[in-house]
Amino acid sequence: MKRPRKGAGRPPAARHPRKKPPITAILAERGIIVATLAGIPKRDRRDVEAEVLLNAWNAVRRGLYRPDPRDKPRDALRKWLHGIAWRLASHYVHSAWSRRALLHPEPLGLLHEPVGIDMHAQIEAREVLDAMAGLPDWQRDALLSVDSPESLVAYAKRRRMNPNTAASRLRIAREALALKLRRWRR
Repeated sequence: MKRPRKGAGRPPAARHPRKKPPITAILAERGIIVATLAGIPKRDRRDVEAEVLLNAWNAVRRGLYRPDPRDKPRDALRKWLHGIAWRLASHYVHSAWSRRALLHPEPLGLLHEPVGIDMHAQIEAREVLDAMAGLPDWQRDALLSVDSPESLVAYAKRRRMNPNTAASRLRIAREALALKLRRWRR
């Protein structure tokens, strides 16, 4: 005799249609996330909350949010966010770091060398920012598209341009930035 599958009364989640709630809808339900993370120490709660929001948004972007159509949209989103927050809170509580963390009143006093951001790196970063500020808007946008998680083709489609045009603009912007930096450093 065949055993019934686990959860045989309800169709698997993958059969439900994908939904893409906007990030504003996810952020509006921050209260359920904060309430779920109430057991986490205050010093780490904001970090875990940010991780919950990031994981939720990445899951929505990948098409993994598939709520049951029988649920109200807000209730489905709240249940889903509660599940993500619950799992991440569980990971936090059971992590070795949270079980063994010992806070020191003056941790920088334990170091043998002075710690800080390298001044040379700060100066170079400011030069790059100043050089980028002097570029036209389309060149700045092209350069900043590299830091976006989307591909250059997706960037071009979002801007309604040919992907080759986007690649060309990026190349021109890189050359313009390099030229400005060379002039400043002479």
